Amino acid sequence: MYSKIMLPVDLNEEASWSKALPTALTLCRTFGASLHVVTVLPDYRMPMVGSYFPKDFAKKAHAAITDALHDFIKEKVPEDIQVQSVIVNGSPWEGIIKAGKKLDVDLIVMASHTKRKFVDYVLGPNAEHVVHHSKVSVMIVR
Repeated sequence: MYSKIMLPVDLNEEASWSKALPTALTLCRTFGASLHVVTVLPDYRMPMVGSYFPKDFAKKAHAAITDALHDFIKEKVPEDIQVQSVIVNGSPWEGIIKAGKKLDVDLIVMASHTKRKFVDYVLGPNAEHVVHHSKVSVMIVR
């Protein structure tokens, strides 16, 4: 039924993967699907934002998040699962949608955070945006 499953994670927020990861792993095993672990790096290159960071900041941030994502996968994803790490730039929900299209996934498994932060009230929850804008099935794990 599913061949490519995407799991968006925020490496700084355990709630973004602690319940969703086991669900995604079970689905991968059940359907023989590959897992695509996606994290979103904020876009520091915007002129308004970029002027506050050193020129090589985006490159260093990308290298650091690459290492952290590989460590996460090595520690959390069993070896019997075919896995790919993906880093996209932008806002979380837009990056998730963009990565889903590029990877041609057929299911997105993601957590719904129960603790609302100020940014959720201003921008709206990322999971809600993904559900509304995704062209593929989205499973929200609570």
